[in-house]
Amino acid sequence: MRVLVVEDEQLLADAVATGLRREAMAVDVVYDGAAALERIAVNDYDVVVLDRDLPLVHGDDVCRKIVELGIPTRVLMLTASGDVSDRVEGLEIGADDYLPKPFAFSELIARVRALGRRTTVALPPVLERAGIKLDPNRREVFRDGKEIQLAPKEFAVLEVLMRSEGAVVSAEQLLEKAWDENTDPFTNVVRVTVMTLRRKLGEPAVIVTVPGSGYRI
Repeated sequence: MRVLVVEDEQLLADAVATGLRREAMAVDVVYDGAAALERIAVNDYDVVVLDRDLPLVHGDDVCRKIVELGIPTRVLMLTASGDVSDRVEGLEIGADDYLPKPFAFSELIARVRALGRRTTVALPPVLERAGIKLDPNRREVFRDGKEIQLAPKEFAVLEVLMRSEGAVVSAEQLLEKAWDENTDPFTNVVRVTVMTLRRKLGEPAVIVTVPGSGYRI
């Protein structure tokens, strides 16, 4: 899952990003509304965690732009105000969910994951395919009943492949969904991660390489 965090309190923004990365999400961070619009124009995000009171471009206007573009990105709006009227207003301009500050980080993660599931065709919370069971919320992976320990990027790649339900996923798509914008697109990081993931999942191999196209399970 790829997430954009938009928050002008830099310490909070960086802390949220770090926490989400530990949950195997690819996270980009910006600190004002203008930068958010620039990122949204060039990258595909599953979820935008959007502070409402932003400099340069207000969070409400960023939200309206996302709706105007018609993209499937979901918006979780943050605000220091807990007034019901503010929450209602945020939802009316196009936000998908609303979380007042201060918030419990566990709740933020749960809401981001719930919104991420709504950017695609609805899938069950626990994904199962080819003897593999993946639970995104608990960050657990089992193959034939045996737990497999994966690094965050390995988990993220496996989750993208599982969510594709047998469709081929290109290396570019994996890079887009599992890594942030600071990753060099010309590195072999995807190939190396898939090789390590195959080894950890064991035999017989379930990740198939489709020459010239990508990978599938």
